[in-house]
Amino acid sequence: MSVLVNKDSKIIVQGFTGSEGTFHAEQMIEYGTNVVGGVTPGKGGQEHLGKPVFNTVSEAVEQTGADTSIIFVPPAFASDAIMEAANAGIKVIITITEGIPVADMIKAYDYVKSRGLHLIGPNCPGVITPGEAKVGIMPGFVFEKGKVGLVSKSGTLTYEAADQVVRQGLGISTAIGIGGDPIIGTTTREAMELLISDPETECVVMIGEIGGQLEAEAARWYKASGSGKPVVGFIAGETAPAGRTMGHAGAIVGGSDDTAQAKKQIMKECGIHVVDSPAQIGMKVKEVLS
Repeated sequence: MSVLVNKDSKIIVQGFTGSEGTFHAEQMIEYGTNVVGGVTPGKGGQEHLGKPVFNTVSEAVEQTGADTSIIFVPPAFASDAIMEAANAGIKVIITITEGIPVADMIKAYDYVKSRGLHLIGPNCPGVITPGEAKVGIMPGFVFEKGKVGLVSKSGTLTYEAADQVVRQGLGISTAIGIGGDPIIGTTTREAMELLISDPETECVVMIGEIGGQLEAEAARWYKASGSGKPVVGFIAGETAPAGRTMGHAGAIVGGSDDTAQAKKQIMKECGIHVVDSPAQIGMKVKEVLS
């Protein structure tokens, strides 16, 4: 059993014929992902990368049975694309687009959540279930199939953590890149719940960063859940100065509880195995699974 996406997922690409959509859709198809078509308004009826193009998501769903969408639409139109996918009945909406206005995302977030659907991102690397489906921009060769779930706010640290785990002779069940914007569709806690509930996931790696309370909320949920599955955690940005955005729009220390040190302390108190460097993630995972 996988989380969010698997070999049976029927995936469409919104912004299919654009440069970003084309490049990454081609990579996804080469990986073996079940891409069933794409959406570009005004280009319906054409074929692109050997797949049909539709004018609307509703047409794509009606004709292909699509249940998952990945969005490469420019920031000004991305929230509308998210809501269009939700309205068409897409169950998992993965938004890669960076720079969506916060006001637009608040509206899209409320629209998707009111329908009980999964929204991943925006400004994220996507989701991968190794050997089954790569719905995102991550380098697929880094990921090997295994029993370790991964949730991360950072794209590059997602890849690094996966590589560290694989180097220890282990592998990844599903990796979820939740994104680093102030408004994201799936929180660290929600992603962790999915992975903890997955019977094939035996350990979870949680990668966070300074700013906000997502990691603390996830840690407290984990402690309250009483789950016996080990969690390994890392927080990026320990040396970042207070009040300055670092990398992600959401990575800004607004108070004493937002610092890396504070988050690491909360995680430790909640039973999470915290490491001080991403280079230690794989070794710690192997240790707790031994």
